[in-house]
Amino acid sequence: QVQLVESGGGLVQAGGSLRLSCAASRTFSSLAMAWFRQAPGKDREFVAAIIWNSGSTYYADSVKGRFTISRDNAKNTMYLQMNSLKPEDTAVYYCAADFYRGTFRLGTEGAYDDWGQGTQVTVSS
Repeated sequence: QVQLVESGGGLVQAGGSLRLSCAASRTFSSLAMAWFRQAPGKDREFVAAIIWNSGSTYYADSVKGRFTISRDNAKNTMYLQMNSLKPEDTAVYYCAADFYRGTFRLGTEGAYDDWGQGTQVTVSS
């Protein structure tokens, strides 16, 4: 099991930037980590994922070119740099982690057993 703690959320104007962090209690070579988000009244949706060992990254179409996922091996921390934010990016952002079981599963909630508590991101128009 991996304990996860998110930070970095807040209120920002449209067009602005935020960087979210997700500190993991431990990491290992076969780890996959991801960001999901949930807006009020909507289902939780995939944002981005990273394979810890290779650093390979994957993004939802809605954030490609605006968001960047990365990790710092020395700090056991994953990041989500969010640029050109839009009001529709407003949501609670969650980080998730589990064993990597294939690229086709990376965007699926059920692929992750470990979740953080979430951090609120609000983008004003």
